[in-house]
Order: sequence, then C-alpha cells, then structure tokens
Amino acid sequence: MEPALRLKRLEAARLYFVCDAAADPAELDGLLGLALAGGADVIQLRDKRAPGRALRAAASVFAEAAAEHGAIFIVNDEPALAVAGGADGVHLGQDDAGVAAAREVLGPGSIVGLSTHRPSQLDAALAAEGPGRPDYVSIGPVWETPTKPGRPASGLDYVRYARERATPAAMPWFAIGGIDPTNVADVVAAGAERIVVVRAIRDAPSPGEASRRLREALPDGAGLGAR
Repeated sequence: MEPALRLKRLEAARLYFVCDAAADPAELDGLLGLALAGGADVIQLRDKRAPGRALRAAASVFAEAAAEHGAIFIVNDEPALAVAGGADGVHLGQDDAGVAAAREVLGPGSIVGLSTHRPSQLDAALAAEGPGRPDYVSIGPVWETPTKPGRPASGLDYVRYARERATPAAMPWFAIGGIDPTNVADVVAAGAERIVVVRAIRDAPSPGEASRRLREALPDGAGLGAR
C-alpha cells in the first residue's frame, strides 16, 4: 500500500480490531472477514503465546483479509514480523523498542502506533518529532481488561484529557480497554471518535453484528467511505 494511502486510511479509521492467531486459518479468516465487513477499519495481529510458525501463518491470513476489504493491517510488537507478513505497520508498547528503531526495520512509509496509559505518555508522543513520532496512539485501558492483566484502568478522565490535548490535526488516537456495545456510548461522550476492541468482537455470538453495532455508535467520519 502506498504510504499516502496508508495515512489517509488511518485518518479515516474508527474501529480497530485486535485478534490473536487462531489455530484454524479458515476460522481466523472467517472472523476477520465478519469484523471487517461489519465496519472495522484496522486489524492487528497480537498473540504473546503463539510460536513463530503460527504467527507467520496468521499474518498471511490477516494480510489477505485487509487487502480484500481495504483495511490497515498492523502487527503487535514485532517489526520484523510486520515486514515478513506484509503488514502496514506495527504497534508498540511503552516498554518495546522505540518508534524510531521500529521505523528503521519497517522502512519508510509504514505506520507505527504506540500505547499510552497516562497523560505524561500522551504528551511525550505529541511532542515527539521526526522518526520518533508515532503515527497514532492508543489511550487506556479505559476499564480494566483481562487482555492487559495487572494494568490499572486509566478511566474516562484520560479519554477527556486526550480529547483536549490530541486534537484531530495533532494525532489520531484510539480509546482502548474493556469497550463493548454496552459502554461505547460513554467513551464517545467522553470525546473518543476511535476505539480499539478485542473481546467485544472476537467473543461475540455474532462478530459481524457486534462490529456493526460498534461502528454505528462512533461519530461519523470518512470511515468505510475511504475504502
């Protein structure tokens, strides 16, 4: 994907789905297809337990699904896997290799995202310049989630802080952590226009319907029309 198109799609993105590497590629392909058809704009491969071979196989499924639906494909933590798997970029945690280091592996034009958990981390991301500046950040976890065991909730106040500090022109940001169709309205009311979910789609009885409901709850943006 051309770098300019990547950034255009990132700016338009509203619903970001993080998923692990399922044991069955056909099952994974079906889940991703439902999430994307329902309205997800970004899909991320995140699996801390899968062996390298399974991650590479899953990356291929993610890449094909993203290409079919005109979505962004991100790999968690591992720039080398992102390159090998044909991803559009990588998402980093605060304790991972820095943004600039990831760009050296990914090459020019790739997307680098960064998790933030408190105002000082968001401020640092917004102040960063050059290769060390992330293309987007996540804000949270809004509520405690088993996806991040031991990580205390940042709460809706952090979402409100991001609304004030990270204006649309400054940097795209996504609220993350325990968000589902029952509470997404609270996150939007606090100022979020973009969200990241895991279980709300992955574990839903109808992943496609869950994706659709979440996307419809978010403020109108370019969204699906940018594809």
